[in-house]
Amino acid sequence: MSSTVANKFDAADGEVSARARRVTLTLLTVTYFFSYMDRQILAILLEDIKADLLLNDTQLGLLSGLAFALFYATLGIPVAALADRMNRVNIISIALALWSGMTAACGLAQNFFQLLLARIGVGVGEAGSSPPSHSIIADLYPAEKRALALSIYSLGVTLGAAAGQIFGGNLTYFFDWRVAFIAIGLPGVILAIVVKVFATEPMRKAEPGAVAETETPSIAAGFRSIFANRAAVWLVAGVTLTSMIGYALTGWTPAYLIRSFGLNTLEVGNIVAPLLAIAGVASGLGSGWLANRLSERYGLKAQPYMVAGLKTIALPFLIWFYVAESAPLAVGVYFIAVLFQSCYLGPTFALIQTLAPLRMRAVWAAITLLVINLIGLGLGPTMVGVLSDIFADQYGEESLRQALLVIALATPLAIFCYWRAGRCLEAMKKAETPRTA
Repeated sequence: MSSTVANKFDAADGEVSARARRVTLTLLTVTYFFSYMDRQILAILLEDIKADLLLNDTQLGLLSGLAFALFYATLGIPVAALADRMNRVNIISIALALWSGMTAACGLAQNFFQLLLARIGVGVGEAGSSPPSHSIIADLYPAEKRALALSIYSLGVTLGAAAGQIFGGNLTYFFDWRVAFIAIGLPGVILAIVVKVFATEPMRKAEPGAVAETETPSIAAGFRSIFANRAAVWLVAGVTLTSMIGYALTGWTPAYLIRSFGLNTLEVGNIVAPLLAIAGVASGLGSGWLANRLSERYGLKAQPYMVAGLKTIALPFLIWFYVAESAPLAVGVYFIAVLFQSCYLGPTFALIQTLAPLRMRAVWAAITLLVINLIGLGLGPTMVGVLSDIFADQYGEESLRQALLVIALATPLAIFCYWRAGRCLEAMKKAETPRTA
């Protein structure tokens, strides 16, 4: 065994060393960070792209949502199937190099069609990131520590989106939107090499008491198994609705602040984005820690109940954000909303991985991401663009505000889904408890 491999494992039993576990989680989180930075940088560039390429809001919504999501989501399924059979680190590093190059290519687009093709390329590359990452983390950490680990990983969402706005806002303000795409995309190619060299591919492990499968299941079997689990179905429904709302709002919020309050990309990038990053990180880490503590005391049912409760607190502040009349007030209430509503990713994906059969973890993650991204990412931003164009005759420049408010009002449906997931987990626990005479 080489010295590099030896440093990754504690002993001949194949257990990953604590240092290798930390390094791998860090690299996967940074990769997820680059994924969201490359994906969400478009949000702060929308107004400049609209003016340069003479696009309407529906076209911008397609670039932000459906064009990316259609390929990102559907290709995630075959990639997940490969991840359940092949080296997951290799898949992630290749995917990272691909989407980073396509992000840079967005800066070369001269019209809507060329930018559409480049965004599709970003979606194709990013399809190879999350399913194998979820599977690796599930094998690195036991169930009782998984929520925090996946919450740390999910910080890539908040930090990546914020970084996209910070770097994108500054680069666009001082240069232009094309430079922003190129400068953000190229460093990911270097990161892909780092991930390949230093990330650890762990052994696949079954949950205590679980029966290990002897054959790798088909994708159809993955669909059948996830839909046979009522708790998993409600979790997928809850995270899908939450993501639809979240992608719609984060994808258009910079444009909303620019149109309705007169902010520029520099102000959004250097003032608003860092505040939201702080709120998102606090929410992600805090909810992961709290989910672990609650599950230790009350069982897994506590995690979806926690998400439902925190999202209920966030709802009035989210609505307030889209009816506020001043920029300071709007940013302040949005900070509070993000602080409570960004609590769902780590606990949700941890539960999905805990409920999944051993050799279906990547497939379950991919199925979840398929639904999330086709409906959430695909429809969310696209619906906002379509609604904004529909409302334009009545509301003028405030049509975007009205479109975002309509989407935000779907939040109670997501809260209900998480509550139902908790009820199903309670029922599952009671069914597993042997009756006493």
